[in-house]
Amino acid sequence: MYKFRISDIIKHPNNNISIRFQDLSGSFPTYKAGQFLTLCFQFGEREVRRSYSFSSSPDVDEPYEVTVKRVDNGEISRLLHHSTAVGDVIEVIDPQGLFVYEPETDIQRTVFLFGAGVGVTPLFSILKTALTREVNSKVVLIYSNSSKESTLFYEELLQWQEKYPDRLKIEFIWSNKKNLLKARLNREYLIELVNANMETGVEPVFYTCGPLFYMDLCRFTLLGMGFPDETIKKETFHFPEEEEDEDEKEEEPVDMTAYDIVLKFNGQSYPMTIPYNKSVLDVGLEHKLKLPYSCKSGMCSTCISQVHQGAVRMDYNEILTDREVGNGRCLICTSHPIEDGTIIEVL
Repeated sequence: MYKFRISDIIKHPNNNISIRFQDLSGSFPTYKAGQFLTLCFQFGEREVRRSYSFSSSPDVDEPYEVTVKRVDNGEISRLLHHSTAVGDVIEVIDPQGLFVYEPETDIQRTVFLFGAGVGVTPLFSILKTALTREVNSKVVLIYSNSSKESTLFYEELLQWQEKYPDRLKIEFIWSNKKNLLKARLNREYLIELVNANMETGVEPVFYTCGPLFYMDLCRFTLLGMGFPDETIKKETFHFPEEEEDEDEKEEEPVDMTAYDIVLKFNGQSYPMTIPYNKSVLDVGLEHKLKLPYSCKSGMCSTCISQVHQGAVRMDYNEILTDREVGNGRCLICTSHPIEDGTIIEVL
């Protein structure tokens, strides 16, 4: 782990703050545009981790910065909003995430960024990297909010547009507009925006970040336009503090068997028994293993592992492709073995 000191806290509209950090160790790894930072908190014997996307860019001379939206029942988001101050020291782990932008100096492409609300956070990092590192590329940000007043990074985005007037196009979409056809992103509006900003002979790439229904709209529309699936990336924001409705009843699991497995981690093998109602990660942490994890909900890539023998089922998976799952990849935070003798290696 690394120790970060808070150097600044910036208030934004719509219950958002940006927190800037100084690396006290001086050895924090270089992160990539679009990745997230995991903050670690210790409350007695209980460790809590929360991940927040970098709004800063590794290719711009600026401090590490993450942006945090306050969640009403959020233990950590409320702590960060109301109980932390400049000078506080927080433990963090290595940058993580597969929602990354890999700049190529001599390439020419059109980078479409679709964001809604706080989903603009990793897109802002990507926008700055693409404009700074790729002098021939064009960036198109399509950004949805309820109003101009609630738009995160509004003034900062205008400054970047002023700096790169020929290479950065921003389409602000506000739901309080009188023109209802342009008040929300819809299929026809999306197709119109993409066609208007496409350049002949220039390959486009697409990044989407926002609610699941929003990203599904983007993905299915783009696929319908003929763009390959591999050119469309998404990042799902998930707030672990959001509790399920108490009236909702979970379906009774079909298989209530406890299975014996071997978990391989850092060159060691650890036999353990996984009850039906716990994940591999849960039991590994109970064994005091310092396993990598972040979201605990199948929505990030921190705990990707490899099944070498046996099989698992996952409660949820927003990261791995069908091919990767077929080749034995799994997320141990949502994985349950379905065979005795299953062997899983943490990557």
